Amino acid sequence: MAAIETSPHPLVFKLENASELGFSVPANENVAMRTWARSLAGMQKEAIVGYGPTGTTWRMVCDEGPYLNGTDLAPFPLAFFSAGLAANFMSGILKALAEAKIGHRGITLLQDNVYGMDGSAIRGTMTGEALPVSLDVQVDSAAPAAAIQKAVTAALEASAGGALLRSVLDSAFTLSLNGEQLPTGRVKQLADPAGPAPVGFDAARPTAGNEFAADIIQKLEAATIVHGVEGGAGSSLSGEQKRLLQVRGICTLRDDGLKEIKVQLFKPIGSVFRFLSDDSRLVDGQERAPSGLAYLSAGIAFCYMTQIGRYSHIVKKPLESYRIVQDTCFSLADAEHAQAGCEAVKTHVYLETGEGEDYARTLVDMSEQTCFLHAACRAGVAVNSKVSKAKV
Repeated sequence: MAAIETSPHPLVFKLENASELGFSVPANENVAMRTWARSLAGMQKEAIVGYGPTGTTWRMVCDEGPYLNGTDLAPFPLAFFSAGLAANFMSGILKALAEAKIGHRGITLLQDNVYGMDGSAIRGTMTGEALPVSLDVQVDSAAPAAAIQKAVTAALEASAGGALLRSVLDSAFTLSLNGEQLPTGRVKQLADPAGPAPVGFDAARPTAGNEFAADIIQKLEAATIVHGVEGGAGSSLSGEQKRLLQVRGICTLRDDGLKEIKVQLFKPIGSVFRFLSDDSRLVDGQERAPSGLAYLSAGIAFCYMTQIGRYSHIVKKPLESYRIVQDTCFSLADAEHAQAGCEAVKTHVYLETGEGEDYARTLVDMSEQTCFLHAACRAGVAVNSKVSKAKV
């Protein structure tokens, strides 16, 4: 598949033949996840995401909107992260309310993620930043507000998504250029050697029957393409940046138990996408759609991939292809540990270009430096939550 528009498959599907492709998730006593990702046409990307504890694997595609001259056929990277974070928070809140025996008639999460970008790509000063997350938890319940607030606070502490945000983690990398592994530059060198570059994406097959929900990802509203304004077409490709990005996610629970998350990019001007999410069987879900952690992990990989493509475009140097293998790992809260945990993200980068070793190292370094979600990993990000008793 060279482009999303040439694929016969939906934007996301459960994978039937992961082992045939050589895909597997490293064994781990915690929740280990592996993401393969490759570049497609333009700003499009494709990923295979595996959830270690149950072996469930999903294939997803990502695109960018007009602000990066994308085709806007699939959600942008930060949409995956926002949807995953909201779904993970919702799962935790539902569990905490049930354990506290707090009944409710509905819950809505209104989540705002804000990011910053400042500096010059050419001079190497451009840096991405993740700012505090705002979370408004609206609960339709007769229970006292203080009891609801206590349950929500406990849920956020116990959530794996919250663990990623509050932790201060140095992402680690390997670099392979044209099939040869090289030392990295500024970024932390991953001790684990890189394996072969991921292949086999084109042979990925959906599971048969009704093993996953229909229309897991849908585009609800298309962004208006405007030129010459802040956040307009091509604006994110500028070599000099000083701007904020805002992503809003609204998460509700459907009658069939699936979480529905509507995500919109306000700054720059982006489209509205709808995600469906289900819990893993590890925590009594049915895996009819990707879990919050699957979306979240895919979002990190997609965001880093976008920065690789974006930097090569800005400096006008060729990059024939780029792929990554990314490992994320979470520990869940239990009776002994009220807080969940998160390990540093590990990424193996595979580049094909004739521009040489220095360019390859700079690509890896600048992509990490400008990636909003690696910024979220390396600097603890607060979640500012409030709880309101509202009819939802």
